[in-house]
Amino acid sequence: MKLNKIKEMSSPELEKELGELKTELFKLKFSLASHSLDNPMKIRDVKKDIARINTILTERKIAEKKGVNNGTN
Repeated sequence: MKLNKIKEMSSPELEKELGELKTELFKLKFSLASHSLDNPMKIRDVKKDIARINTILTERKIAEKKGVNNGTN
């Protein structure tokens, strides 16, 4: 998943996508353990997508918190 696409998504959409990616990662790890995974590099790609989404969500939370703090001062 591209970073631009992730940034365009809303926070609830990102939360939903994050859940789907975690489920996919679980299935990929299970397939790897049972030796039926065709492309082991897919695990790396899914992990990176999860990290990207977590980064964007964290950035948004920090920006929101800063906006709230600046508004009260």
